[in-house]
Amino acid sequence: MPDIERMPKRQRHQQLARYIDENPFITDRELTRLLKVSIQTIRLDRMELGIPELRERLKLMAERSYDSVRSLPLHEVIGDIVDLELDKSGISVFEIKEEHVFSRTGIARGHHVFAQANSLAVAIIDDEIALTVTADIRFIRPVKLGEKCIAKAYVRSISGERSKAKVELFTYVGDEMVFQGNFVIYRSAADTDTEGGDLRADRY
Repeated sequence: MPDIERMPKRQRHQQLARYIDENPFITDRELTRLLKVSIQTIRLDRMELGIPELRERLKLMAERSYDSVRSLPLHEVIGDIVDLELDKSGISVFEIKEEHVFSRTGIARGHHVFAQANSLAVAIIDDEIALTVTADIRFIRPVKLGEKCIAKAYVRSISGERSKAKVELFTYVGDEMVFQGNFVIYRSAADTDTEGGDLRADRY
């Protein structure tokens, strides 16, 4: 393996472009760690390659054509949906800001991390009304101020005419998983008294 610190500029550009292509959510800070160069170098490399910063990349992804959320108003989804295929999969991005953390520790309150996951699990359901029945969740590590949570949800099974869908969800910060959840979502306009469901979870 060649020494990355002495990697020729052209080769570094190729590596940087590959990292961003594989993970559009990667931050400049994470790229500095992978490529072992300064953040100024990363920014200059991106500019030379015509690759926008993370915020702009997320905006461009969100503007792409994807299925529309049916089960709740878009403004009620916690985080920005950047990819959605109803009854199949979805991705949302949620940045942890001052209002989401405990002031003493800078650690995100668990209910914000859960809210992103839960709203995405509901949003991917192709139904006018979708309600969480149960949620089996696990916080893997605390999320901190300034980190971006990337939630990825997958519909694993749908059963019956008045069906319930099983949704599996993983939340990452960079390449590290920070949250995992298995949701059962009710898909019907009837029996709405189950809203909120039975949340079996440990919270921060």
